[in-house]
Amino acid sequence: MPGKGDRGGKKEKPKDAKGTLLRILSYMRSYKYAVAFLCVCAMISNAGNLLGPNFAGQAINAAAAGEGQVDFDLVWYYARWMLIVYVGSNILSLIVNLLMMRVSRQVAKMMRNDVFDKLMKLPVNYFDRNQAGDIISRVSYDVDVVSTSLSTDVVQILTSIVTVVGSFVMMVYISPPLVCCMLITIPLSIWFTRRMSKRTRPLYSRRSAAYGTMNGFVEEMFSGQKTIVAYAYEDGVCDQFSQVNHEAADAYCAADGLGVTTGPTVGFISNLGLSLIGLVGALYYAFGIVDLGSISSFVLYSRKFSGPINEIANIMNEIFSALSAAERVFRLLDQPEEVEDIYGAVELKEKEVAGDVEADHVAFGYLPGKTIIHDLCLKAGAGQTIAIVGATGAGKTTIINLLMRFYDVDDGAIYVDGNEIRQVKRDSLRRSYAMVLQDTWVFRGTIYDNIAYGKENATMDEVVAAAKAARIHNYIMSLPRGYKTVISEDGGNISKGQKQLLTIARAMLYDTSMLILDEATSNVDTNTEREVQKAMRNLMKGKTCFVIAHRLSTIQNADDILVLDHGDVMEQGTHEELMEKRGLYYKLYASQFE
Repeated sequence: MPGKGDRGGKKEKPKDAKGTLLRILSYMRSYKYAVAFLCVCAMISNAGNLLGPNFAGQAINAAAAGEGQVDFDLVWYYARWMLIVYVGSNILSLIVNLLMMRVSRQVAKMMRNDVFDKLMKLPVNYFDRNQAGDIISRVSYDVDVVSTSLSTDVVQILTSIVTVVGSFVMMVYISPPLVCCMLITIPLSIWFTRRMSKRTRPLYSRRSAAYGTMNGFVEEMFSGQKTIVAYAYEDGVCDQFSQVNHEAADAYCAADGLGVTTGPTVGFISNLGLSLIGLVGALYYAFGIVDLGSISSFVLYSRKFSGPINEIANIMNEIFSALSAAERVFRLLDQPEEVEDIYGAVELKEKEVAGDVEADHVAFGYLPGKTIIHDLCLKAGAGQTIAIVGATGAGKTTIINLLMRFYDVDDGAIYVDGNEIRQVKRDSLRRSYAMVLQDTWVFRGTIYDNIAYGKENATMDEVVAAAKAARIHNYIMSLPRGYKTVISEDGGNISKGQKQLLTIARAMLYDTSMLILDEATSNVDTNTEREVQKAMRNLMKGKTCFVIAHRLSTIQNADDILVLDHGDVMEQGTHEELMEKRGLYYKLYASQFE
């Protein structure tokens, strides 16, 4: 099978920042009225904040106009209004932030639902090519980055725009000549911000990708912790993680290290403008062109004007980070799903499937030009057991992938009850099989839930019968809560053999016409294996079975045995027939019993 890819180590630059932003905003359509309300509240809040400096200037003029006698009533009047507008503005600002936080949480929820739904529709080859940790990173970390940006950056940009425009209007109203001092530094700030954004954007893409790589590495190491300890390779894994972690830290520092310089630099440019305003304002006041209150108000408005520009410079870095994360999420959402069933595809009825399976000159390769299965021909009559044996890498699991239509054949055809499987609806085809794999899968839930997973509305009697047949009933009853015992995540509180017996019981309960066993008894002891084999033979009468086995003693009663070597069927027949030939099967069998 193809190796893991898309490790995310290369630098990536957002290909369509505008399109990505529009897709993020499209998630907010369901909350357009709430967003409209918070926009109005934000505008009112900022309008109140813009009135504050004007009242401050009026209070200063009232205090300075009395020639020794301060009109405290008038000063208090303006001070009171200044207090009212500031308190009211901050209350509205709090409402806006709380509302936007709720909207961002809902957007994150919708994005995660979309991602998870998409993952359920992707073909198997996507998971073969991508690390589980990288996929998890897109579902968790990248969506969190987008959510955080929505809850903070959107509100800040909205308020910043209103503040900048409002402050500029007020400054023009107070003193147009002083505005010219501001216009000297504004173009410099804009130029610097745009230049820095072009440099930081690809760095944030690299940071998100590096985090995905690190998560993928950690997930792999945790899943193989026992193997690592068994080989005493802890130091080696730590060294590897240090390298991966170092690369992630470098990506983080490269992005944020450059990003954090933007705000202070723009702030420095803004302070140059403020110094110029102070110098020119002092001259205007000395010549009586502008009164003291107007200069004070203008300085306050200039700070309100430059402050949001500094914030926007910093926010832009966060937005680029969010866009990079969103692109990774949308790249997953844009992955091609499994090819839809053709028009008029046949629906296999579970209770009516006989189980006649035929492969007619099948050829297949995971990658173009690299054929694994060259010319496979097999025929399994209803109720027959077909065993597939061969060395590692011979193509045994690939045949199962083709039977289940996880992949489509490149040449030839596979038939079930005379229906070419590409003309059959996938879900009905897959429901016709029960599977027991070597890599067992159980989930956090009760033992009853795990056994009854494949059969809707399964009764306790049916579950118990399946457990007895799988020879695990006695073990279950020895537990304090029996079938209500909760299995921890990934079955950490039971042995591998017990997990495999649970999956065997699950397959026995799942009433299908065809069964796939991929080394299904590899984790049970010899005595238990014999008992399970007897139970399987009794319960699977009349069912077509495909068995992949390395223990050749377990498939001696198979109706037909296929011996694979590098994708070719080298020998085919019953156990006795193949032993008489003294060929490849004979050598494999003899090697296990010498």
